[in-house]
Amino acid sequence: MAVLTFLLRFLPFLLFGRKERPSPVLDSLNKLLPSAIIAVLVVYCLKDMNFRRIDNFVPELIAVAVVALLHLWRRNNLISIGGGAVVYMLLVQLVF
Repeated sequence: MAVLTFLLRFLPFLLFGRKERPSPVLDSLNKLLPSAIIAVLVVYCLKDMNFRRIDNFVPELIAVAVVALLHLWRRNNLISIGGGAVVYMLLVQLVF
């Protein structure tokens, strides 16, 4: 396992070298991956929403709105996801 971990961490240096400027592939991945990861997380979190009872879907919708607003305000993925998770847990535990 240690060898595999070492190889996975060393592989980018073997493939792309130590250039001053990263390759266009890495630049595009750097721009696209954060948004794609957040989109996958949103879809995964909302895939089992049940609209039969209000306490089953309102906390999720409020948390998604908080994540979107925090992200528009701070442009920080960690703050957005963490803030949404905290709001969701508070809503589920204390309100609904």
